[in-house]
Amino acid sequence: MNQYPNAGPGEPWHQPSGETPGWGLPPDPYQGGAMEVYGTTGGHQPAMPYPPADGDAPIGTIGEIAFSQHTVITPMGRFPIRGTVWTVNDMSRTERSTPTWAIIVTVLVFWWTCLLGLLFLLVKEQKTTGHVQVTVQGHGQHYSTSIMATHPAVASQIHQQVNYARNLA
Repeated sequence: MNQYPNAGPGEPWHQPSGETPGWGLPPDPYQGGAMEVYGTTGGHQPAMPYPPADGDAPIGTIGEIAFSQHTVITPMGRFPIRGTVWTVNDMSRTERSTPTWAIIVTVLVFWWTCLLGLLFLLVKEQKTTGHVQVTVQGHGQHYSTSIMATHPAVASQIHQQVNYARNLA
């Protein structure tokens, strides 16, 4: 008795074919750029830097949006920064509360030191949740990104960056 099933019946993916198994071969072999040795350290660098240096290097990033003196660079493409409209929505929230450990210590210490244990209730914990949404619009394009707010200063920093980008627009 043969331990392998008959190749004839079964699902279509069990059928033998003349194609390469799996997902197939890549369409073209990798056409990477040539590498040049630089310096005396023996390191390598691309022969032609990517992206081509056109003198318009990014001077700031806000999430996935980068901006330079003359352009806005998003994952969807580039467009001029002149005439763009920048919008910031701060959807973060900071809460202050007494942590659980402070309540437990207050209850345990209160019985031995009377009112001195109540001082542990003055301990406060600050927790920031949410995100800040930044949107840039202009020249028929629109892109929005969200940045997680992990600290109250994150929103302030993003507002400063957007104001800088607005001055360039």
